[in-house]
Amino acid sequence: MELPSPLPDSHRSLVTEALEALGVTRWVLSIHDPSFPGLPGEDLGRGSPYSEGATRFLAFARDLGFTGIQLGPQGQTTAHNPSPYDGTLFSRNTLNVALAPLTDPHGPWGALLSSDTLARLVSEVPAEGGPETRYQSACRGQALALQEAWDTFRRERDRADAPASILALVRRFADFRVEQREWLERDALFDVLSTRHHTPDDWRGWADSLEGRLFAPRLEEVTQAEARVRELLNVEAEAVEQYAFRQFLVHEQHGLLRERVGAWGLKLYGDLQIGFSPRDTWALQGLFLRAYLMGAPPSRTNPEGQPWNYPVLDPEQYVAPDGSGPGPVLSYLDARLGKMLSEYDGLRIDHPHGLVCPWVYRAGSADPLRAVQGGARLFSSPDLPDHPELARYAIVAPEQLDRSVPRHADGWVKWLTEEQVGRYAILFDSVVRTARERGRAREDVLCEVLSTLPHELSRVMARDGLGRFRVTQKADLHNPADVYRSENAAPEDWVMVGNHDTKSLWRLLSEWQWRHALRAQADYLAWRLHPEAEGREDFARQLAQDPGLLAQAKFADLFASRARSVMVFFADLLGMPDTYNAPGSVDARNWSLRVPHDWAAQYQQRLRAGAALNLPRVLAMALRAGGAEARARHAELLRRLDAVAARLRSGAL
Repeated sequence: MELPSPLPDSHRSLVTEALEALGVTRWVLSIHDPSFPGLPGEDLGRGSPYSEGATRFLAFARDLGFTGIQLGPQGQTTAHNPSPYDGTLFSRNTLNVALAPLTDPHGPWGALLSSDTLARLVSEVPAEGGPETRYQSACRGQALALQEAWDTFRRERDRADAPASILALVRRFADFRVEQREWLERDALFDVLSTRHHTPDDWRGWADSLEGRLFAPRLEEVTQAEARVRELLNVEAEAVEQYAFRQFLVHEQHGLLRERVGAWGLKLYGDLQIGFSPRDTWALQGLFLRAYLMGAPPSRTNPEGQPWNYPVLDPEQYVAPDGSGPGPVLSYLDARLGKMLSEYDGLRIDHPHGLVCPWVYRAGSADPLRAVQGGARLFSSPDLPDHPELARYAIVAPEQLDRSVPRHADGWVKWLTEEQVGRYAILFDSVVRTARERGRAREDVLCEVLSTLPHELSRVMARDGLGRFRVTQKADLHNPADVYRSENAAPEDWVMVGNHDTKSLWRLLSEWQWRHALRAQADYLAWRLHPEAEGREDFARQLAQDPGLLAQAKFADLFASRARSVMVFFADLLGMPDTYNAPGSVDARNWSLRVPHDWAAQYQQRLRAGAALNLPRVLAMALRAGGAEARARHAELLRRLDAVAARLRSGAL
């Protein structure tokens, strides 16, 4: 059954024309893997960007004129932690393998999975239970399906009369193993050892052993560790190969997705997460500081701070000891960036502070929250009495600090020399340089800077002309200088109403009504979108009385800003009131929100009620915010936008 598109293909050119008139060059949809919709016959309870349901949803994004899709981190998550920001850095999440294509005898993988098995697994998805139950069920069903796919592959390739399709698959798989050998073997051995020690996804129980230090041995253990790696690869050859095969499938499906959306004119953006999975912490532990962890300091968004428990890269291993070239840390980062930039058209740098001026706190504390609140910035702490160990890493001198503000404040460091900026920028520069060497535009490197922008990070980003994120739902309407207000956005910034860590705009509308805050929002938006004083008060009154119209104005405010890049989270686009992730909370509902199977029908119903993004209406409002001259210059474009917007509201499209 074909799902209808909310906008016919002919309207894509209309949206493109309006974006060009507004000076918007990037219009990006943000959605994480688990949130993609599936079709009834393929869905095990968790989304995948490679499914047929996802393909139809992405075609809808194409028809809405989007120029790109921002995905979340796509690493392997564990059975007990679905957070993509704790996933692996090199291995892809095999929960993303779309199973229906594996049942197609004429597809690129042949019939590795029987249709009966897929139908049975779909039928076993629990009809009741919360997000945790669904996630565990998806993990179990996916594991069974991929086991059958592996068994079928082994059986078919060993036949004397193996079909040509299987032989082609064997060749592609062999090439993949050679090309990705370093991280494939390393990540596979983590599974092997976790199984042997009966500690799935957790190595802390055997950390103080040779196997716990297999890729970071002590000096006297190097020869023994290398021999142990060879022994394990030999003894556990089948397990290692099976791990590689699962990765092969998900990497091939990702490649096909990129080809498909690229043909549609959509860029695919990856997420360069700042954290490390248990698997990567085990394999890369030799690159980390022992006494400190990374977290988030107290901030406007999270006043208590967040103890993330992420390891911190050792600054003394950034470059070679004699300064002649990259050290182990930069070599690791180059390998990671090389892989990501071969798989995406651009990168979102998650928490770039972690690359430039990480906030660190003592490891092993009995009270991590208190420890992170008393932490410090790694390179900006030359003489702190409670963190004397950090003095060796300091880039600034004591006289460069403003002691009148908290050490987590943006202005803690008052000034820097160009040489000091360069030292802060070593890791960040590696990201930007590699992206440009791979042909990526400056605007295709996104810096997720939210409420805090320390002076150190500001100087580093300014060298490359990179902007920050402006999340307008957080704007302080009483402070004209607030960083989240759209009028403060620079052309290089990215603006958005919300992101994956905020409440949906549609939930906020209810809260603003309850708190009697709609009028303040209406007055602000009327000032932003109605340049003439005459009629502005009437417009503000109309916005305050019509929450749906106010929501459209909130979106229009993005396009009316100076920012050339606009992003929307899928829940805001579709009118969904639920929250995807509440940061700083442990909640099974986090990371589980999905686009429903019947999203097209729901979206059209919400459009008629004014309870979802009506893009033509929003673009017309933004164009009119340019004043009488803009309205005259774009009169014909406005007429066409108004006509389509009206038809969407009436359900005629």
